[in-house]
Amino acid sequence: MDLNDLRIFQTVALHGSISKAAQELSYVQSNVTARIKLLERELHTELFYRHKRGMVLNTEGKRLLEYVNDILAKFDEMRKVFQGSATPSGILEIGIVETVIALPELLSSYLQKYPNVDLSLKTGVTEQLLQEVIEFKLDGAFVTGPIQHPLIEQYEVFQEELVIVSRGTDFSLDDITAKPLLLYNKGCSYRARLESWLLDEGIVPKKIMEFGTFDTIIGSVAAGIGLTIVPKSTVSLVAAQGNLHCHQVPDPYRGITTVFIRRKDSHITSSVRAFIDEIIDVGNVGSALPLAQS
Repeated sequence: MDLNDLRIFQTVALHGSISKAAQELSYVQSNVTARIKLLERELHTELFYRHKRGMVLNTEGKRLLEYVNDILAKFDEMRKVFQGSATPSGILEIGIVETVIALPELLSSYLQKYPNVDLSLKTGVTEQLLQEVIEFKLDGAFVTGPIQHPLIEQYEVFQEELVIVSRGTDFSLDDITAKPLLLYNKGCSYRARLESWLLDEGIVPKKIMEFGTFDTIIGSVAAGIGLTIVPKSTVSLVAAQGNLHCHQVPDPYRGITTVFIRRKDSHITSSVRAFIDEIIDVGNVGSALPLAQS
C-alpha cells in the first residue's frame, strides 16, 4: 500500500466509477482496477458494492475513506510546508463565489507581481467552498461572510448590496407567489438570505428552480421565466441597458460582506501570505489582522 493507491481509492470513491477516476488521474482503467483490488487484498476486505452503473462505498470503504482523507490532506500540507520558499511560487488553489466580479484588479496585480505562481480558481457556493477549505482542498476562498467556524480565519474584502432582479419594472412580494424563484443550489448565501426574508414575511414561493451558473440564472430572468437575488454589482451593466430591473431588498437582508477565508491552522505558504497582503493592499483594508470571531 502506498500513497498513490490511497489517492486512486479516494478518486474512485469520489466519482463512483473506475473509468471516471482513470480519466481524472490519466491512468488506464485496468491499472485503476488492479490497484483497488490490491488494496482490498491488503486490507482483507472489499471496499465497494459493485453494480452495472459503477461502484458505491460499503461500510468498510466509508471507514477507510475517513482515514485516507486525513492522510492525504496531511501529506499535501507537509509537501506545501517543505516546498515553500521566500519567493511565492507553485500552485495556489482559490475558491470563489461565481457572482463575485470585483476581483480582476486584485488577481491581475497578484499575478503580475508573482508570475511563478500557478493560480487556480474554482467556483462554487459559500457552503461548498467553506467545506473544501476546511478539508484542505483549497488554500482559501472568497465567500459571503462573516463565517462563524472555529477553524476559519477571515479577512473582509468588500461589502455589497443584494437586489431582486426581474424583467419587469415593477416588483412586490406578491410576485414571489406568482413567479418562480431562480436560485443557486442549497449552500448559496444569497439564497439563504432570501429564504430568511420570506420566512419572516410568511411568504411561500410559488416554485424554486435551481441552477448551477450565474449566466443561466440571469438569462432565464431576462427571458421572463422568474426572479432571482444577486449582488447589485453583478447586474448593474445589464440593468443600465434596460434589459433587467433591480429592486431593493429591505434591511437587514440587503447588505452582504465578501470575505477571504483560510483554515487558520494550515501552514501559510509564501504564496498565500502574499495573496492576503495583496487583498489588504488592493482593498485598502489597512490591517493585516483577520476579522475577530464572534
